Amino acid sequence: MPAGDKLLVTLEDGIKTICFNQPAKKNAIDREMTMALKEVMEEAARDSSKVVVITGAGTDFCSGADLKSSGMTHPGDVGEFLRTYTNPTIQSLRTMPKTVIAKVRGVAAGVGCNYALAADLRIASPEARFGQIFARIGLMPDGGSTYFLPKMIGYARAFEWMVTAELYDAQRCRDMGLVNQVVPAGQLDSVVDELAHRLAQGPALAFAGIKRALNAGDAGHLSDALAAEAAGQEGCIRSADFREGVAAFLEKRPARFAGS
Repeated sequence: MPAGDKLLVTLEDGIKTICFNQPAKKNAIDREMTMALKEVMEEAARDSSKVVVITGAGTDFCSGADLKSSGMTHPGDVGEFLRTYTNPTIQSLRTMPKTVIAKVRGVAAGVGCNYALAADLRIASPEARFGQIFARIGLMPDGGSTYFLPKMIGYARAFEWMVTAELYDAQRCRDMGLVNQVVPAGQLDSVVDELAHRLAQGPALAFAGIKRALNAGDAGHLSDALAAEAAGQEGCIRSADFREGVAAFLEKRPARFAGS
């Protein structure tokens, strides 16, 4: 299946919808999808759309990197791949002069969770699950969460979530301030559609200014956090713990990490 079939993009009434489309894999994102997503996000920043909605086909948002996909776990180029494709995508989500809404049902884990965190608004159904699950396979987070999460929920809770690698339900994330709304599953599409149309008809320059000012008010720089993530991930992905983590994931057994 070419990347074009794995990433569905529509533009209607000023609303650009970007949909991860590997429902059989919980919309896990592979190398080709990651590259295509970068192009789509850069285009969205320039085109006639006023609002961008990111979501997933079927029952899930995005379960993270497709560990069974060729090229997603090769240690030689993971840092460069993050710098070239993933990091610019996160930057585009956060800096484009348009409102970005993450419509989340099911699993949003790993980099999938962090695509949602990079959006301006997150609307979820009750069964949605968010996870910083990188440590399960011996990795540290990438995709900007080391920048976003301490600002959103504080250092202690961000650290706890990353090292425990738990999945948090939508209501818990709402209570923590990570999710804007939790709405019944049957109403998720209509609620997001209504909000997207409302924002698309609003004062685009004012909204862009609000987004720009809020980002400027953050202490520190996203680019610095992204660079540190890429460098740290290079070390993690060369480790025996990472090889054990992936093997355990594929073999559906608990990992036996040795700390190396």
